[in-house]
Amino acid sequence: MVAGETSGDLLASRLLSGLRPRLPGAYIHGIGGENMARYGFVSDWPMQKLSVRGLFEVLAHYREIKGIQIALRDQLLAERPAVFIGVDAPDFNLGLEAQLKAAGIPTVHFIGPSIWAWRGARIKKIARAASHMLVIFPFEEEIYREAGIPATYVGHPLAQVIPLQPDQAAARASLNLPLHARVLAILPGSRMSELKYNAAAFVAAASLLLQRDPGLTLIAPMAGQAQQRYFTELLAQAGLQDVPVTVLDGQSHTVLAAADAVLVASGTASLEVALYKKPMVIAYKMMAASWHVLRHMAYQPWIGLPNILAREFVVPELLQDAATPQALADALWLQLNDETNRLSLRRQFTDMHYSLMRDTAAESAHAVLQLIEQSHCAG
Repeated sequence: MVAGETSGDLLASRLLSGLRPRLPGAYIHGIGGENMARYGFVSDWPMQKLSVRGLFEVLAHYREIKGIQIALRDQLLAERPAVFIGVDAPDFNLGLEAQLKAAGIPTVHFIGPSIWAWRGARIKKIARAASHMLVIFPFEEEIYREAGIPATYVGHPLAQVIPLQPDQAAARASLNLPLHARVLAILPGSRMSELKYNAAAFVAAASLLLQRDPGLTLIAPMAGQAQQRYFTELLAQAGLQDVPVTVLDGQSHTVLAAADAVLVASGTASLEVALYKKPMVIAYKMMAASWHVLRHMAYQPWIGLPNILAREFVVPELLQDAATPQALADALWLQLNDETNRLSLRRQFTDMHYSLMRDTAAESAHAVLQLIEQSHCAG
């Protein structure tokens, strides 16, 4: 198995929670994180080596990442595992999967790359790479099957983890926050490259909101201690070190449960916010050269998962040059203060939550075991 970042580690651990009881003696290894390790997963390389985002940012680390991919490929071709499971990280995993599949090793790709948002031509590459797709959004199964790729909709693991009715009071008590405080959660991303481009703009927006509401409480959960340190450094570099943001190591779900509104980078985190039924503003900034390329590859108007699932702009998206501190602050002010919008979003996000609920652990494990059995019989 290979997971390339924090969200992939969490999603992979859900699959392992269903697979490990069925394969108690199996040696499961590759690249992953702490959540996977709880199920006896052995990581041959640190997961952080793969946690790089953006076309040009990846180029700086290309030689090292490619070296890891080649070394892992050679190891697996010699070992011939019963199955290889790539969890997200499509730029790393799909190329590896294609080589393993060509050599007769069954491959599963867990979480379809967002071909419905970016890089639609990638479906041909997926057909060469994946023996079977495990998809986490209802509309994806048909897309892959029409392309001749076996696929199973297994629901979104986070829909199982996050309660349908989050307990805001308990979350606030856990974080030592007053019950009636106004809380803004700031989630600028889990990758260092995301923090680099998003952190200052996000906190500058929060600083503008404090001028309108000095009682606003700001909390920024980070994916780890390294991210926590880097976030603090970036604020100091931008002259924002005096903005009263509580920076936490982890606890993002507790923070989301406690929040009144959220400023969030696009990605899985935006779906987590929706599952916590919170008003939000989705924003994203990246290296200018990467943005120039990617914005011409999109063929639908949304990038945030809540909007993609709803097929409309239910929450604002402010991207790249549009994500100025003032624009972010203005959009957030409406999300914090419009009660009609809050109630409407809660209804829509509750419907979304139900649509994503399946026993992901059991269904994904069943699909993997079926593939192993089929390949064994064919062999």
